[in-house]
Amino acid sequence: MPKMKTKSSCKKRFKMTASGKLRAGAAGKRHGMIKRSNKTIRNQRGTMILASGDANLLRVHMPYAR
Repeated sequence: MPKMKTKSSCKKRFKMTASGKLRAGAAGKRHGMIKRSNKTIRNQRGTMILASGDANLLRVHMPYAR
């Protein structure tokens, strides 16, 4: 049986936590920061845990990240 491939885009963008959840960078921080409030910018620092529905869609592309 051949090995299953992992999507390259997923392995670059997402990491698994020890409890099996998916961690991703905050969305909406590429440009246009002037029009956003300081509170929004502050809250979007670091990484976020994906919602379970989104994580289930991505697990198909990451077969070895269990």
